[in-house]
Amino acid sequence: MNYGFVIDNRKCIGCHACTVACKSEHDVAIGVNRTHVKYIEKGVFPDASRSFSVHRCNHCEDAPCTEICPTSALHTRMDGIVDFDNARCIGCKSCMQACPYDALYIDPNTSTAAKCNYCAHRIDGGYEPACVVICPTEAIVSGDMDDPHSKIASFVAMEHVVTRKPEKGTTPNLFYIDGDSDMLTPGNAERRDNYLWSEQSSGVGHHAPAAATLEKTDSQADLLVQMAIESHAKNGTQPDQRAIDKVLEEIKTQEQDATRRVYDSPAKGVLWGWEVPAYIWTKSVATGLMLMLTLASWFGAAPNATLEMTAIITAVVFMVFTGGLLIKDLDRPDRFLYVLLRPNWSSWLVKGGYLISVFGGIITLLLADIYFDFGFRQLLINITAPIAVLTAIYTAFLLAQAKGRDLWGSHLAPIHMLVHAFIAGAAAWMFISGGASAFTLMVLKIAVFVNLALIGLEFVTPHATSDTESAHKLMVSGYYSRHFFLGIIMGNLVPLIMLFSLDAPLMSLIAAGLAAVGIYLTEFVRVRVPQLIPLS
Repeated sequence: MNYGFVIDNRKCIGCHACTVACKSEHDVAIGVNRTHVKYIEKGVFPDASRSFSVHRCNHCEDAPCTEICPTSALHTRMDGIVDFDNARCIGCKSCMQACPYDALYIDPNTSTAAKCNYCAHRIDGGYEPACVVICPTEAIVSGDMDDPHSKIASFVAMEHVVTRKPEKGTTPNLFYIDGDSDMLTPGNAERRDNYLWSEQSSGVGHHAPAAATLEKTDSQADLLVQMAIESHAKNGTQPDQRAIDKVLEEIKTQEQDATRRVYDSPAKGVLWGWEVPAYIWTKSVATGLMLMLTLASWFGAAPNATLEMTAIITAVVFMVFTGGLLIKDLDRPDRFLYVLLRPNWSSWLVKGGYLISVFGGIITLLLADIYFDFGFRQLLINITAPIAVLTAIYTAFLLAQAKGRDLWGSHLAPIHMLVHAFIAGAAAWMFISGGASAFTLMVLKIAVFVNLALIGLEFVTPHATSDTESAHKLMVSGYYSRHFFLGIIMGNLVPLIMLFSLDAPLMSLIAAGLAAVGIYLTEFVRVRVPQLIPLS
């Protein structure tokens, strides 16, 4: 048994009956939707057309949301329905990042994730989903695709059907007849805020504050008309309607094939805010300090007992900060222990939670050994090294599980995070010691140089997908490009020049501090910008 949907776009009239029925059936809050209808328009009057498309959970056979969910709140039933249990959800929003179809949202009433669950309660009672029953044109077809005699199996077998983003490898069970590629591909129709019902583009209800983080765009016509007005103002004249009509006529030909969104679901904005890059940074400091301690013990540059204890205490403090930031980012912080007590071992959030716990436990034992002299110091230091490496880089694998954000799937991400740990660790070591030893300076120089080389490699590496290319373009030319280039220049180039050209303790400390700030800025942009790329 394998339930799925077919949306017949030849019949859909964009009436929103399915949206209303879904909201009524599940008491869905204002500002969020389990199912919604997207409108796009092409061309200009009188040669214009409008298309409709119903979007909701695709009930994928290989659902990335169930893989990344740390508590198995999202799970696939035996009949293929991807259902959820909000009693287990911790509100981490990782499922929303993993879903390539933007199908999930945080319920403002429960602060837990929710989505279309195929009206599983109705299916269990022998009824069809509410949206199927209400659709006046029978444009939504549901049923068991494994049953060759079912209507949906006949549609899939006999009609030319398409799915959204098949390249993601999720094997979606939502099929479209007469599916418009411009409708189904998010990047083909820009999200704007200058159309009827345009408050939907900037978010309403629960998502209004978050959606304020989205970059605003204006249509080409608006920009050219504004330029014409400004040009006349500069010359001390007033533009007449003929001048404006002339500008619009010049771009009419270009807009014949333009695709515009004229109705869509509310934007969710940035889901993972400053807390996520901040926790990556604090984790880098803690793991980096322990890696520095390990390297120093291996290469005969071990510090004195006081400095060693100070470094370990500092690492413990930063791990506490890391845990605090992780908990703060949850919409249900009261359930944070579910990650450890109700684990889904396929999720890197769970693996990371246990790595953080083990790492924190080992360095606490190391601190106790130094204080009470149990005699296991070197053994604990040696054990700390691989755990510190895994703790430093696990977030890269967590981000890679978020299949909705293509840029996060970079193969260079684990190396980036390990290098960041060495930069942060060396910088923190210099600050707590009040200076820089030759060994610490060498580690910092190598780490900053490698980090700069990795950033350069990202610029010359071809982009695997259009979303990756769009995200990279936003990084280097969008609003947050100032943060990105500030991180590169202030956090890499300037420290590198200072470290190699100035031989002064104060300058070394300043360079170390700049490098530490630089890695936060670049991580901030890498986490934030991919979330600006629309998924639906």
